[in-house]
Amino acid sequence: QVQLVESGGGLVQAGDSLRLTCRTSIPISSSYAWGWFRPAPGKEREFVATINWSGGSSKYADSVKGRFTISRDNAQNTVYLQMNSLKPEDTAVYYCAVRWGTTWYGLAEADFNTWGQGTRVTVSS
Repeated sequence: QVQLVESGGGLVQAGDSLRLTCRTSIPISSSYAWGWFRPAPGKEREFVATINWSGGSSKYADSVKGRFTISRDNAQNTVYLQMNSLKPEDTAVYYCAVRWGTTWYGLAEADFNTWGQGTRVTVSS
């Protein structure tokens, strides 16, 4: 069974940057989309960013637009979330997720099938 392995979280100050990485535990040859989520009040997880199979299309939550960038390397079965100008309200456990068998990205938690273990990001003021 494919697992997702996350890394890159940590403790930073407001205004700093971090890059999160998530990769599949085994090579994948079929198409799939990636997503990043984090917990939010009243929800198990809220959408942060998503990217389609080719990497040519992505979407972001309004709260991170212009500060976060999602990208992928299909040869390495890896997705990245570059987080710049971090704010204390970005503090959360970030989860990567995969939407199997599609070239289209997803916007909802229910669109995704497999989840990473989460990596903690803490932003101090």
